Amino acid sequence: MKKIFLVLALLTFSISTIFAQQRIAYVDSEYILKHIPAYITAQKQLDDLSTQWQQEVDKQYAQIEKLYQAYQNDQSLLNENMRKRREDEIVNKEKQVKDFQKQKFGYEGELFQTTATLMNPIKDRVSKAIQDVAKAQSLDLILDKGTELTFLFANPNIDKSNDIIIKLGLKPNPALADNKK
Repeated sequence: MKKIFLVLALLTFSISTIFAQQRIAYVDSEYILKHIPAYITAQKQLDDLSTQWQQEVDKQYAQIEKLYQAYQNDQSLLNENMRKRREDEIVNKEKQVKDFQKQKFGYEGELFQTTATLMNPIKDRVSKAIQDVAKAQSLDLILDKGTELTFLFANPNIDKSNDIIIKLGLKPNPALADNKK
């Protein structure tokens, strides 16, 4: 019994020693990205593209709705052949709009590809800066406060976001720090 207790005590001590030696910090990636002018510009470009394409989709659906309303109004006056042709026209236009949506907004669509093209170089720079700060400050683990990871408490002394911003050659903006909390 004493041996089991001794083994458990040593095991507990070993585990706590291992974790006590870990140097942990966190960053807020959203806060960091808000400091990068290229990110803000890229985000605006993406928003503009998305808005433009969504307006085109809305316009096409409005045209389909007009076609459908006209079909509904004329339906009793149309023969079978004309009804079929108008129905096919409406169905084909809906298919075209859905194909357009998929081409623009779908997985690996133009928006996805443009996002990757514009954002990946920025995210790579941030990632490199995080790694450099981690090495320079001998940190073992850096968590991202900006993701879905939930922080019930985070000591501001281990927040390295401003260090990353400085490493990127930028100046931390105190106004954005107020919004970060």
